Amino acid sequence: MNKMLSFVLAASASALLAAAPAYAQDTSYKTLTDQAAATYKQARAACDSQSGNAKKVCVEEAKVARAKAESDAVAQHRNTPRELSKARKDVANAEYDLAKAQCGDRSGADKTTCMTDAKAKQRAALADASTGAAAGTNVAQAPAPASRENCDAMDAADKAACVTRNAAGSTKNVVADTVITTKIKADLVKDEDLKAMDVHVETVNGVVMLSGFVPSQAQVQKAADLARSVEGVTDVKNGLKVK
Repeated sequence: MNKMLSFVLAASASALLAAAPAYAQDTSYKTLTDQAAATYKQARAACDSQSGNAKKVCVEEAKVARAKAESDAVAQHRNTPRELSKARKDVANAEYDLAKAQCGDRSGADKTTCMTDAKAKQRAALADASTGAAAGTNVAQAPAPASRENCDAMDAADKAACVTRNAAGSTKNVVADTVITTKIKADLVKDEDLKAMDVHVETVNGVVMLSGFVPSQAQVQKAADLARSVEGVTDVKNGLKVK
């Protein structure tokens, strides 16, 4: 009887240990998606200080950031071909909506070309998502930061904690980038020389990328200086052009 009880207890313990990583992944996935939603809400609220097409672009940028954060969560914790494909398609559709909004201030042939290019990029991204899923590849996986821990060689309990730490670190980067972008856009709106300009802002791991058109070289430099002044910015890639 004691031998049987010991066997049952050992089997139960093994089952719980084996299930630990899956439980940790579910918890980490929810943490990531909850934080993505909270960050989106914050970024969306910041767009209220703008108006017209600039506000629309701001909202679509917030949606793209959320889609990318959720895609990263799927890649880390729900990486089945079907879910990866859906996550990648959600990003492609969000980026298309953003591109359409960015075309909004243009007119004539310029606007037609802008919309055509946006649609072509969306189709290519959707096809890539479908092809990657059919091949069983992790199409939504973002490149892993160099500082991420290698959890593979750990036992079940340590691995679960390791996975959670890595997930938390990834989310902090996403949140920080979104906050930087939101702050820069808000500062641009406050600046009398830049508030009406067609300036697109994107931040990846602290590196800010500026693109769009402004009337003078002085405004190109002023936008870059403004971006560099925001806390958390490590570098500015200035792609603004004088029209």
